Amino acid sequence: MRGEARTRIAAPPEVVYDLVSDVPRMGEWSPETTACHWLDGATGPAVGVRFKGTNRVGPVKWSTSPRVTAAERGKEFAFDTGSTRWRYELRAVDGGTEVVESYDCYGTITSLLSTVTLRGPVLKRGLEQTLERLKAAAEAAASA
Repeated sequence: MRGEARTRIAAPPEVVYDLVSDVPRMGEWSPETTACHWLDGATGPAVGVRFKGTNRVGPVKWSTSPRVTAAERGKEFAFDTGSTRWRYELRAVDGGTEVVESYDCYGTITSLLSTVTLRGPVLKRGLEQTLERLKAAAEAAASA
């Protein structure tokens, strides 16, 4: 299962990247993430570092320890949970940044559960909410 959402943000790609790759702030953007923190002494995004993410949808709670797979300031931030790849692609456009957030579920159990529980529409709404919140924060930061 795969999904994506996109938006344009009136802020430079570096501003957007600095926000989306600041994983302790991920709960400000994502409607599912309740907390994140870097692991193993990491203090910021770099390929190979890990972080712990705690999530919640209704009464269901879970956590993951993703590994960062791409960390190119102003261009891309991505991580892999072990069953899902998440990616933020940034592209400079006139007046700001086009952001594409995507996920790709590749674990058999994750894909099966996503299909059985109709998780796709929930994830799609979550992507859209995440990008709306990220847009508001980035545009406020860019105008400050």
